[in-house]
Amino acid sequence: MIGILVELVLSWLLLRLVASRSLAALGLWPDKVRGLELIAGMLMAGLVCAAYHAAMYLAGNGWALNPAYTAAAFARSSFWVLKSVLYETLIFQGALLYLAVQRLGTAKACLLSAACFGVYHWFSYGAFGNPVQMAFIFFMTAITGLMYAQAFAQTGSLYLPIGLHFGWNLTHIVVFSAGPLGPQLLVPANQHRLQDMLSLVVFLFQVLALPAIAYLYLKRRRQPLAPRAA
Repeated sequence: MIGILVELVLSWLLLRLVASRSLAALGLWPDKVRGLELIAGMLMAGLVCAAYHAAMYLAGNGWALNPAYTAAAFARSSFWVLKSVLYETLIFQGALLYLAVQRLGTAKACLLSAACFGVYHWFSYGAFGNPVQMAFIFFMTAITGLMYAQAFAQTGSLYLPIGLHFGWNLTHIVVFSAGPLGPQLLVPANQHRLQDMLSLVVFLFQVLALPAIAYLYLKRRRQPLAPRAA
């Protein structure tokens, strides 16, 4: 939590010194619409992630409820996911993205944020130095980062990107145990791999389904952040 507090302080300083704005520029203060955006993001991401994991049944995979799992363990893991999401959101979809939108315009700023998000995951996934793995990771995470950046730029708030990010990570890591925390709520009963064309289809679904749904959702939301006049 200390890191997140430091990020907030640095964000406030950047916004104040560069744009004479406060943290309100990030849409942090809750209201009804932002609350609905948070919930919508969590639901969209959670359902798409669950659908992706359900596709593993096509290869004969299944899950079993972890008999040793407790409500306290779920709360701890969920809090860990929330902290990691807030940490990444404040870096890649926070003050730096806001300032970039003002100076570069929405499209260039979001692409820059997405590229930085992709490069960051080379290191967080320990893939740096493996060109093939780096290419796959960049493709997956940059598209996701572009979705988060667009969600902020189109709504003027961090609530939707946080909801999308948290909904996916919570489902992926805590519900389906597919992450750095080890066995969580559901544990794999076997580890069969999808093959050939089916594997490609499921991979593309994992990467593209949620951004496509989020794009459709954003088409009917608020106006984008306006870049500052030259």
